[in-house]
Amino acid sequence: PGGEQLSASMLTTSGANAVVDWVRVELRDPISPSTIIAVRSAIITRSGQVLSTTGTPLRINVPAGSYHVALRHRNHLGVMTASPVQLAAAPTAIDLRSTATATYGTQAQRVAGQTRLMWSGEVVRDGWVLYTGGGNDRDPILQAIGGTVPTNVVDGYAPSDVNMDGLVKYTGGRNDRDPILANIGGTVPTSSRVEQLP
Repeated sequence: PGGEQLSASMLTTSGANAVVDWVRVELRDPISPSTIIAVRSAIITRSGQVLSTTGTPLRINVPAGSYHVALRHRNHLGVMTASPVQLAAAPTAIDLRSTATATYGTQAQRVAGQTRLMWSGEVVRDGWVLYTGGGNDRDPILQAIGGTVPTNVVDGYAPSDVNMDGLVKYTGGRNDRDPILANIGGTVPTSSRVEQLP
């Protein structure tokens, strides 16, 4: 939102600090969390750190105070802290992966062992993960690979690449359709998952 650009040197990093993708960080009003005060694009690393485009701690130019902190990604449901977080000039660590960090809403994140994750599969940017019905997130995957041959594979950076491996696949191993079904419950294809941001 602020014209952020990624430093080319950031793409040469490997291992746990390798850049995975862009994310959007929002600071929201402590009383009315549907009101967005400030927004900043940032990067997320393989280890789950959210950093500035130069690899330093993310800074957002707002007065010191308490804010709800929300995190959004191109094909995941957004997540936000349940309570406002006190922010000041010194960096403040917020670990949304930790089960100790309360998040806004009900089942706002997927739990894998002791780690919380964002729900993947929001191919259509509407705040829902749907496997069937109008506006579902499965059909755009088939459309992205050409719409008629379900075994086609397309490479590239796309919202329909749900598992973020650089390939859009509708069928076969590591396809992008199965995580959508798993994230809505895995057994009833008409179920849905709704984003918990106000």
